[in-house]
Amino acid sequence: MTTSPDFRTRVARPSEAERNQALEILRDGAGDGRLSHDTFIRRMNIVLTARNRAEIDQVMADLPARGRLSDVVLRAVARVAMLPVRVRRAWNTARLPGLRLPEPGTGPLHIGRSPLADLRFEDDTVSRRHAELRFLDDDWRLSDLGSRNGTYVNGLRIAGTVRVRPGDHVAFGSLGFRLSA
Repeated sequence: MTTSPDFRTRVARPSEAERNQALEILRDGAGDGRLSHDTFIRRMNIVLTARNRAEIDQVMADLPARGRLSDVVLRAVARVAMLPVRVRRAWNTARLPGLRLPEPGTGPLHIGRSPLADLRFEDDTVSRRHAELRFLDDDWRLSDLGSRNGTYVNGLRIAGTVRVRPGDHVAFGSLGFRLSA
């Protein structure tokens, strides 16, 4: 009596990378308007619970897969499209008025619209007590004092205190300056 072994082929479950790739294609399809929100959610659930690659392939059959070439083309187009913005930003940055840092050891420099401010600006986007500049531990430190329209260093809004150097671009509300020594 011979028994034949039971040879069942097991189908491997999709890997996380395969699932992530399928989800990326679904996101692109929804972003491009090829899938409605409901279809996107339904297909996303199928991809996340798929037991084999065939289930994922079935859900993705009507969506084109992105290749590396299309990613490179998209990045190149995005760079070309951003060129006018980058040129405008560079032009405006070069035209910023200078703000000379005071001599170290003179104490904190209070910046704002208040008559008591050391550096006073008559602009509605500058708060009465807007910011403070002080020399501490051989570095200049700029602190936002809870201003409504924010203090920016190199285009980023700051919260608290950050180190600044000559050449940095600072803005108090809508007034921008380039720091100089």
